[in-house]
Amino acid sequence: MTPFRLNDKVALVTGAGSGIGRAIAELLAAQGAAVWVVDRDPSGGQATVDAIRAAGGAADFATADVADEASVQALASRVPALHILVNNAGVGHVGNLLQTGASDLDRLYSVNVRGAFNCCKTFVPAMLERGTGSVISLASIGGIVAVRDRLAYTTTKFAVVGLTKAMALDHSHTGVRFNCICPGRVETPFVQARIAEYPDPKQAYRDMASTQLTGRMVRPDEVAAAALYLAADESAMVTGSTLMIDGGWSAGK
Repeated sequence: MTPFRLNDKVALVTGAGSGIGRAIAELLAAQGAAVWVVDRDPSGGQATVDAIRAAGGAADFATADVADEASVQALASRVPALHILVNNAGVGHVGNLLQTGASDLDRLYSVNVRGAFNCCKTFVPAMLERGTGSVISLASIGGIVAVRDRLAYTTTKFAVVGLTKAMALDHSHTGVRFNCICPGRVETPFVQARIAEYPDPKQAYRDMASTQLTGRMVRPDEVAAAALYLAADESAMVTGSTLMIDGGWSAGK
């Protein structure tokens, strides 16, 4: 049997209109899953769907705000029972304690933590009833070690790791698995655009990549490969795990 195939499985990926989410959605579809692409940006989400269909895969688009419980519940009324849920939608903020307001922390918490919670609360019960499913949440290197000047972001990503472990423990022996991926700095279109704004983009890239022992940023497709592993039956014994895709960042300097 060909490994890591997802035939006859339905997956939902939030924040799939670009970057990591798009790479995950495209790879899951390429391996046979019918993928629901979810994003607040209709143009980005539809572009992901179009790319999947052009490659011969199955995909549909739905817009939703994961921070809004009612929006996620409305989404569930359109989506069939899931085998794979990928909580990828997230936002960031730059700032230390003195530069971070309560509103900043609330905004990140609402998307990064409540968003994952809302999706799990809505879609996991059906997985538990069927006794099968894989829930994959995108945390960050900032969920394992503190990242300088990212107080709000680090706080919420530590929470995503904790949420994942708590669900894995509470729902062990059910057939539903809960894991998270902790990438280092990823070279997404958003990051590339920010780098291009620097006077010396090449130096800016080197500075950002220097925290990773490999000397480069992570590619979105490398994170997608980790998601595929966690989604597939081959990872049946993996739950409550944090899979590091960080170029050695967490090993130390």
